[in-house]
Amino acid sequence: MRSAICDMVAVARLLNLTLVVPELDKTSFWADNSTFEEIFDVKHFIDSLRDEVRIVRRLPKRFNSKYGYRVFEMPPVSWSQEKYYLHQILPLFSKRKVLHFNKTDARLANNGISIDLQKVRCRVNFQALKFTPEIESLGYKLVRILKERGPFVALHLRYEMDMLAFSGCTHGCTKEEAMELKHLRYAYPWWRDKEIVSEERRSQGLCPLTPEETALILLALGFDKDTQIYIAAGEIYGSERRLAVLRAAYPRIVRKEMLLDPGELQQFQNHSSQMAALDFMVSLASDTFIPTYDGNMAKVVEGHRRYRGFKKTILLDRKRLVELLDLHQNGTLPWNELAAAVRSAHEKRMGQPTRRRVIADKPKEEDYFYANPQECLCEGANCDDLLGPGNSSSIR
Repeated sequence: MRSAICDMVAVARLLNLTLVVPELDKTSFWADNSTFEEIFDVKHFIDSLRDEVRIVRRLPKRFNSKYGYRVFEMPPVSWSQEKYYLHQILPLFSKRKVLHFNKTDARLANNGISIDLQKVRCRVNFQALKFTPEIESLGYKLVRILKERGPFVALHLRYEMDMLAFSGCTHGCTKEEAMELKHLRYAYPWWRDKEIVSEERRSQGLCPLTPEETALILLALGFDKDTQIYIAAGEIYGSERRLAVLRAAYPRIVRKEMLLDPGELQQFQNHSSQMAALDFMVSLASDTFIPTYDGNMAKVVEGHRRYRGFKKTILLDRKRLVELLDLHQNGTLPWNELAAAVRSAHEKRMGQPTRRRVIADKPKEEDYFYANPQECLCEGANCDDLLGPGNSSSIR
């Protein structure tokens, strides 16, 4: 949501067009009917970008369907460069007047974009997209409660029903659960509807770690039993039964529902995006952030933590980890060797300064702009001091 909004502001700035305050998706698995104004401070959003792009709250009446006007809808091409918008999209406005982009995720390229436009994306993300006062107030309260109890890890445990169904990952699930997840995946036509072999995906590092796997990895990384862990996630699939091993290893596991009175969360209940906004704030403020899957929220939090001074973010190498875990589980890799291998594999995966990896013609496989917005982290020659020489780390 955040990255798509940033991209669309950048496109409007590039084309010198007026942007209508974005509508948010209400058709996802979570069926959240939240509006932009219920998650973000819309006045701050408009005012803070006044020098960049003209933003209006709603479409002018003359373009309303009541007056016989039909807005032209289209999805922009994914991972597009500036020339696509200048040469193919801009000419449409002379005829259509209004375009409604009905898909906005990953519609602007990671790399090859002008520095000025990259900085616009960062300005939107780090300055303009401020949560509503209600969300910010409760988010800050959560952070304050956690900090009073000592240092804490924010664990983005993506072991939720939608993620498992979408990815086809069922490791550790019962046969009944695996079938339930498969049926859910087929029920959503925009999710994968082909046959997925869960263990193949897991071996490729394409599955979120299970709660049980996560417990072992945290122990191997050196987090002791007294570590305070905040679970930044929705409802874990299998609920407390699947959290039992993790909770046994780390008794100081907490969630927002455990730290706040029910009345304080009541207004956010049944609004998954607003609940996620609270987790987003806590994740940014944590001493260490650990995502068990590199989804959109994890990547955006990673980039935001880089912006805030390269705060510690442990980026788990899931492909390597499942290899090590399986060797340990079958008795061929002793615990001390597992722990040493896990720590070695992640020495350079702690959110340190680094250049974004570019893979020519494979934008889905290269590093995501919002996970490492390097153009916005340093200026000119200073980037060489911080990130190392060269424009990027390219793979061809």
